[in-house]
Amino acid sequence: MSLTLLIGGARSGKSSLAVDIGHRHHAAGDAVTYLATAPAVDDDMEQRIERHRSERPTTWATIEEQHDLAAAVESVPSGLVIIDCLTLWTSNLMWDGLDDDAIRSVASTTAAQCAQRRDPVVVITNEVGLGVHPDTELGRRYRDTLGWVNQTWAAAAGTALLLVAGKAIPLHDPLETLGR
Repeated sequence: MSLTLLIGGARSGKSSLAVDIGHRHHAAGDAVTYLATAPAVDDDMEQRIERHRSERPTTWATIEEQHDLAAAVESVPSGLVIIDCLTLWTSNLMWDGLDDDAIRSVASTTAAQCAQRRDPVVVITNEVGLGVHPDTELGRRYRDTLGWVNQTWAAAAGTALLLVAGKAIPLHDPLETLGR
C-alpha cells in the first residue's frame, strides 16, 4: 500500500516529517505535490499557511483544495502527494453542511482511492480525542467525526505513525497485536 498516515497533536512533528519525506522523494528524482486543505479564514491562518509555504521548495507543486481531495489526488499524474490535513478537511466538510454519514462515506472512498494509488500518499491529521471534553455540541460532533475519519484513513493506510515530540510510534491493528 502506498498510503501513510501521520497523526499527532499540535506541534508534534507531523508536518515536519511529511516535508522531510517530500525532500527525500524529491532528492530521488520524484515529483512532489503538496495538497493543502486550510482555508485562510483570518490573519492567524494566513500566517500559518504562509509559514507552511515557506517550509517547502518552490519546485514542489501545490494544490489548494478544501473539499474534493479525491479529485485533487486524481489530478496528480505521478509522484508523492502530501495531504495537509484531514483535520481541516473534516471541518471544511462540516461547514459545508455535510452530515456525519456523508463525511464518513467521502472519507472512506477517498482513503481507499489514496491507498490504491500507484505512487505514495502521505496524509497528516490531528488526534483531537486526547484533550479536554468539548463543552459544545458542535465541538463534540467535530471531535467524534474527526475520530471516525482518522480511524477510516488509518485502516486504509499501509503505515500509520503517531507523532509525539518529533518521535514516531508505529500504530498496529489491535487485534493483530493481540494475536487474534
